[in-house]
Amino acid sequence: MPRSLSSPPKLLAISDLHVMFPENRTLVDSLRPGNDGDWLLVAGDVGEMMGDIEWALSTLSRRFAKVVWVPGNHELWTPREDPVALRGEARYAHLVDLCRDLGVITPEDPYPVWKGAGGPVAVVPLFVLYDYSFRPPGTTKEAALAQAHDAGVVCTDEILLHPDPHPGPDSWCRARVESTERRLAELDPALPTVLVNHYPLVRSPTDVLWYPEFALWCGTERTADWHRRFNAAAVVYGHLHIPRTIWCDGVPFQEVSVGYPREWRRRPRPAPGLSEVQIALRSRV
Repeated sequence: MPRSLSSPPKLLAISDLHVMFPENRTLVDSLRPGNDGDWLLVAGDVGEMMGDIEWALSTLSRRFAKVVWVPGNHELWTPREDPVALRGEARYAHLVDLCRDLGVITPEDPYPVWKGAGGPVAVVPLFVLYDYSFRPPGTTKEAALAQAHDAGVVCTDEILLHPDPHPGPDSWCRARVESTERRLAELDPALPTVLVNHYPLVRSPTDVLWYPEFALWCGTERTADWHRRFNAAAVVYGHLHIPRTIWCDGVPFQEVSVGYPREWRRRPRPAPGLSEVQIALRSRV
């Protein structure tokens, strides 16, 4: 039976599903659209194991009219126990192929245009990593990493995320930024965009981290002006596990993480769910 058409289709978003946790897996299994025309943006960190990622994305792709996915750092990990032992770019390519088999849009596909409420807008899934540039002013990458190690704040990426064939995640990030900018430059400048990335595109969301050293693994200064340059009407991201909306230059930046059960259980609100994307019409040119 079709779902209710009493309200128009919505552009919805969620991230950091982390379905390795049974509570999160149950939560994902409970997600349903309110309208058969609803789209869902998944801003990364579905899981680590390829089987878990496939389960979650296949479940969601059967329910929503369109699912758009971007990789988080956890999808790019190569856990020892995962039968799929691919690393770096080869692992990402495998994930893209998996998504295409499921009908899920990836950063390698043509950007779809949402024509529902707030549209038309180009929905732009991004895959840009981090380059350790979110570091204390005046410090080098090496010094900032040393400070993080001394503080005992080191992202698991340093062990499980392999950037092959690049020498490091910062060089992989640089390559992704350059190739993505070329694609973004080809967009119709009159068409607003919804930029979807796992990491925040600007540094300011990391200012509230309990452990400021972790900002090293949270993005790149190279994307700081993308919301202005590429006519963003909204930016959707995750990674920080701090769901909230902030505004930068009149553009809403929505962090839509579920996070780990130990995190979302202590929030003074119901269990996390889907967020409707806030499209700022005033950002149109």
